[in-house]
Amino acid sequence: MDYILINVHCDEPFSEILIAEMGLLDFDSFVETEAGFEAYINEAVFSHPAVQTLFNRYRKQTRIWYELKKVPKVNWNEEWEKNYDPIEVGDQVYIRATFHAPKPEVPYDIVINPKMSFGTGHHATTHQMVALQMGIDHQDKDVIDIGAGTGILAIMAAKLGAKSVAATDIDDWCIENAEENFGLNNITPAFVKQGVIADLKLTETYDIVLANINTNILLEEMEHYVNLMRDEAYLLLSGFYSFDQEQILEKAESLGLKKVKDSERNKWAALVLQKS
Repeated sequence: MDYILINVHCDEPFSEILIAEMGLLDFDSFVETEAGFEAYINEAVFSHPAVQTLFNRYRKQTRIWYELKKVPKVNWNEEWEKNYDPIEVGDQVYIRATFHAPKPEVPYDIVINPKMSFGTGHHATTHQMVALQMGIDHQDKDVIDIGAGTGILAIMAAKLGAKSVAATDIDDWCIENAEENFGLNNITPAFVKQGVIADLKLTETYDIVLANINTNILLEEMEHYVNLMRDEAYLLLSGFYSFDQEQILEKAESLGLKKVKDSERNKWAALVLQKS
């Protein structure tokens, strides 16, 4: 049976949302691209009207353009391996898949199997978050990664010496993927929970909170992040464009946070904030 490939071009903050929605329409494989993502579905279960209805729902919020074509069934793992390259963050961090050879000379070796989850290190936001983590003392700290995706930031925290790491995400495949990746790195998390942070009603507090999501979610949820922070705790944020940094900062300052550091990469921004 052939597959249908839909090449979707959209604003980055909506890629993850659209992928989650298309997963509900029985799309079973996704590949990130510079302009958005590619989605694959078995031709036998494909409904073009359902896809059009989905995209029309979001066109008031973001630009969406797509092209559709039929492709023969292939070995997806083999295709993915051809196109997945390891990532280096400076000379300190090497992020690779299981089929890449390790680099013993690099201090922090992270092994992940991304599957359908975001957060491989290829995107500018994940790259910046990992780089900013390197500048914060994680030794014996409690850390939570909200919207964890692959779990890469929590894994980085553990490798930097965190006493405990926890992760949350709204998508079941991200939870499964994060758990698998924790195992690949011989890390036992305090928990990996599925759900919106407001609904999880977590009672623990943390020294470091990580959230690489998107502008709207960060603004909506930031108060919940602050409630999870101990005095002098750090909050690392990314997933927003540089032109959105001002409104992110305004919200943060209204909640008693101060900016410690910021960074920019390919028009994407990241922030380190601290609870005073």
